[in-house]
Amino acid sequence: MEQKTFPGWHGTTIIGVKKNGEVVIAGDGQVSLGNTVIKGSARKVRRISPGGHDIICGFAGSTADAFTLLERLEAKLEASPGQLAKASISLAKDWRMDKYLRNLEAMLIVTDGSDIFVITGAGDVLEPEHGIASIGSREVIEKCIANINLGKKLIYIEQSNKSARKLNKS
Repeated sequence: MEQKTFPGWHGTTIIGVKKNGEVVIAGDGQVSLGNTVIKGSARKVRRISPGGHDIICGFAGSTADAFTLLERLEAKLEASPGQLAKASISLAKDWRMDKYLRNLEAMLIVTDGSDIFVITGAGDVLEPEHGIASIGSREVIEKCIANINLGKKLIYIEQSNKSARKLNKS
């Protein structure tokens, strides 16, 4: 008997752009099963405020896995308030080395309004080149569009996407 494999959830695209002291993270909100769009309005960009410091997070991949990672990041930020880079590196280390976390299938883009990082399960904490980060199923396309539109104001990106979150640099 032939065994069919679950096609998996995919379809999300998250993009972060940093320009002129402002950072925008936006998500398309799409959830798919195989080639079928199940939902087009998922909230995959969220604000967390550990220790009174606002952090904007966007995630792609398994929602349950992403929430597990967001909870871990929040705990790291509570231990190191206002130190996003340190908390991100600590999360990436745990993600890479912990037997349970190693199997989580998600990626994160995080910002505190001045820095922006992509955190992966491979142990990477990447600060994107040219201030553009993207993750998800259409990340290459989104990055190309952002590069083409980089001369335009960040307001355009925020207005064109309902899931966008904007955090002004203080």
